[in-house]
Amino acid sequence: MEIVICKTKEEASRKAADLIAALVKADPKCVLGLATGSTPVEMYKCLIADNKAKKISFKTVKTWNLDEYWGLAGTHDQSYRYFMDKNLFDSIDINKKNTHVLNGLAKDWRKEVKAYEAAIEKAGGIDLQVLGIGSDGHIAFNEPGSALTSRTRIVSLTPQTIKDNARFFKKAADVPRQALSMGVGSIMEARRIVLLAFGENKAEAVKGMVEGGISQFCTASVLQLHDDAWIFCDEAAAKKLKLKKYYAWRAEEALKAEFA
Repeated sequence: MEIVICKTKEEASRKAADLIAALVKADPKCVLGLATGSTPVEMYKCLIADNKAKKISFKTVKTWNLDEYWGLAGTHDQSYRYFMDKNLFDSIDINKKNTHVLNGLAKDWRKEVKAYEAAIEKAGGIDLQVLGIGSDGHIAFNEPGSALTSRTRIVSLTPQTIKDNARFFKKAADVPRQALSMGVGSIMEARRIVLLAFGENKAEAVKGMVEGGISQFCTASVLQLHDDAWIFCDEAAAKKLKLKKYYAWRAEEALKAEFA
């Protein structure tokens, strides 16, 4: 696990985008796993800028998203399909047929999640998975208590997650209570993971993820076991880490090696 601590979320987002851009350049047919929420938006802006400057092309890239609210159509302005179109896909040269988001209105969610995982496997697996982290340490919608071997499934959201997401809806009652989500085990199969964490409200979660014990009560902590996980955070999110100086030194060396 490499911990890249930056002064601002803009700097962290740019560095994370550089890793993704390098992969797209090296493998134009790569498979990306993408995330929603406010955290990756700045990084997506960086990738859009790179695409418009013709530094990278997404024409043959394939993407699969982590999750989708259960009960929302892809046209709903708070659905994750809508989010991805608005914040990334509509602004880059990607083929929309190559972008995949779970169907929140699927008649049979069991068939939907099984087909989703099968499609990822058929594509060769995810080369790089983007993640955010919840204030309680969850990744995707794998709430505290989720099995660390869990697969893509339907999940019930905790009151904290509903509260955190209520800012995107007119009122808290409008927030869906369930979602379809990749499981922790599904996420861990990605060859590389890039997680973004910004703001003081994520500091406790980042501490648990990086320096806490591996536990289903902080599902992000399982990333300690991943062979190639990169954590990009601002100083506010990193403020509770004990080994910040060591992480900074190690990350500097790792980034040099990455772009040598």
